[in-house]
Amino acid sequence: MTDLERKALLPAGLRDILPPDAAFEAEICETLVAGFAGHGYERVKPPLVEFEDSLMSGAGAAVSADTFRLMDPVSQRMMGVRADITTQVARIALTRLTDKPRPLRLSYTGEVLRVRGTQLRPERQIAQVGAELIGAESAEADIEIIAIAVASLREIGVPHLSVDLTIPPLVPALMEAMPLEDDEYRALRDALDRKDVRAVREHGGEHVEALCSLMDGTGPATKALEALSGLSLPVAPARELDRLRIVVEGLGRRLPDLDITVDPVENRGFEYHTGVGFTFFSRGERGEIGGGGRYIATLNGADAGNDNGEPATGFTLYVDNIMRVLPSPVARSRIYVPPGVPAGDLAGLRRDGWVTVAGLTEITDAPAEARRLECSHVWVSGRAEPLEQG
Repeated sequence: MTDLERKALLPAGLRDILPPDAAFEAEICETLVAGFAGHGYERVKPPLVEFEDSLMSGAGAAVSADTFRLMDPVSQRMMGVRADITTQVARIALTRLTDKPRPLRLSYTGEVLRVRGTQLRPERQIAQVGAELIGAESAEADIEIIAIAVASLREIGVPHLSVDLTIPPLVPALMEAMPLEDDEYRALRDALDRKDVRAVREHGGEHVEALCSLMDGTGPATKALEALSGLSLPVAPARELDRLRIVVEGLGRRLPDLDITVDPVENRGFEYHTGVGFTFFSRGERGEIGGGGRYIATLNGADAGNDNGEPATGFTLYVDNIMRVLPSPVARSRIYVPPGVPAGDLAGLRRDGWVTVAGLTEITDAPAEARRLECSHVWVSGRAEPLEQG
């Protein structure tokens, strides 16, 4: 490795995004946010770095292990580089926008940085686009936020889209009534995450049949809800299941062609969610292209009973994964324009959709220069002439 190559080496999980991918990523972000705006979601722009006590309070505690920390040389206080934008939007809603009428609809786009990647997602710097609906507790809010995400993804051409619904608080609510020691609780929770029926039967106690029935209720939404309809559950879990049913029915009316699946015991990745959660997939992509769910927007903790909190739901879309399922954008035609062409002619070409590459010095072979600069046409005597193939 040369000294120049060594200096250009980037940390693991970080990369330069080059043409044309950088422009494609920016176009996706702006198109999605513009679509959200059409539904009343106004854009906010939180800072890249915040004091860690605000960045990692409330729901932010779930991503604290992924957060880079550094000392602010001005205030001498610890700061964090955001690992997620959702919690920042919640802070804005509860501080800067407290006087705005509820429900509050906000959207955002920006980069996040994480301490480490995962096996499925080794990238540590990720472009996110998302929307949050804050101050609404009804199931209709869940339906709206999912439907807007689906409509926006379809608008940019994401193929074979599906959504998987889950209820993160359902199993904990059921397990609250079980006399379990901490290690027994963890073992049962792990067995449910792995869909290990044998281990669930070993640790499930008096609720073993209900827990196994929940695992059986995994799959296409209609069949899953039928399998779950006969369950006899305590009040709190039953209420969560009823809400899931309302969301599925509402999405079915609003998006009848959407593939909806249900996984009532899934919890991983939904640590701070307090109600219906969801994950978006596109067939062929190795991981999810987005996700979200219901949570409590709060400054001082994630407790649903916090007086400073507001009910909220929202989603985050992962632009790098979205780019992998979209066809490459069609490149605009590039035309080489020799020096001395009037600015008005150049402006006219750009209005007509051309990318103009202006020559900076006089040259004798304009077609050769056009090829060198990767143009498909050259401006000759007031006309766009295609370059001969060869």
